Amino acid sequence: MSPFNREDKFSLFRHSRTMHQGNRTTISGFFLLGLTVGSEQQLLIFTVFVCMYLVTMVGNTLIILAIISDTHLHSPMYFFLANLSFTDICFTTTTVPKLLADIQTRNPYISFEGCLTQMYFFMLLVDLDNFLLAAMAYDRYIAICHPLHYVALLSPKRCALLVVIPWVISNLVSVLHLSLLSRLPFCEWRVVPHFFCDLEPILRLACSDTKINNLLILVVGGAVIFIPFSFILLSYALIGAAVFAVPSVKGKWKTFSTCGSHLSAVSLFYGSIVGVYFLPASSYSAERDKVAAIMYTVVTPMMNPFIYSLRNTDIKRALRRLLSKRNFF
Repeated sequence: MSPFNREDKFSLFRHSRTMHQGNRTTISGFFLLGLTVGSEQQLLIFTVFVCMYLVTMVGNTLIILAIISDTHLHSPMYFFLANLSFTDICFTTTTVPKLLADIQTRNPYISFEGCLTQMYFFMLLVDLDNFLLAAMAYDRYIAICHPLHYVALLSPKRCALLVVIPWVISNLVSVLHLSLLSRLPFCEWRVVPHFFCDLEPILRLACSDTKINNLLILVVGGAVIFIPFSFILLSYALIGAAVFAVPSVKGKWKTFSTCGSHLSAVSLFYGSIVGVYFLPASSYSAERDKVAAIMYTVVTPMMNPFIYSLRNTDIKRALRRLLSKRNFF
């Protein structure tokens, strides 16, 4: 679903504003190619994305309201879940409304400043999702392996730190990436083969050496992704050891079932992230990246409310109370 036809790319580019200052090209913006499907399918794709966006917004908002309104859910696990839902709302809002506007207006242009802003929030929120999933794994580890110390190890102050520190780290990482990116000269060809401003496709349009930028993605981006992911794996390895020590099969299943929702969310999130950023550069495919990006920017935030509510009796009970006439209206 490209917001403009292939033959229009050159005319759009011809009318774009470009200023040359010495050897450096100062650009005014980029053109987002979008999702490449036929024009007759655009209405269908637009409708699908509108529905997915509305489901994401409503589902995650209901999760937040249910957790706030029900005192039984005022615990570390649901505190992290509420933060994850809020992050998912912002995460989807960073990309989908712009995509929908491009389809409607057939104007896929985004200013350079707007592109940097979109990238900033995108990187900030994807890193926050990553840290929050690690914090939720830590919560499950303490609840299963050290239940007697749960209140002490996950005090309100410590829970707040597990949310505030990721905000600080994610902000620093985003600013670091963008400060280096903003110094790069860009070529005159400014069509981005994506439906939002992502770091990798934008770097491919630069006319100078991007080794430092790519090294930063590999080192800093890799650390931000793989350190929390390794922590999640370690947490579940310890949880698995504790579950196997439970004598009865029913007890094992009951203990481990509390982790099922989180494991599903982790699998969706990290599976698509690895597919975009950590496969060899030689295997780069713009279409593959778009599909993977849709998975973790649209599908995963939409699915998280269902993942965490369908198998959680506390959440279902809180949602029923929230949606009752007495409370909701």
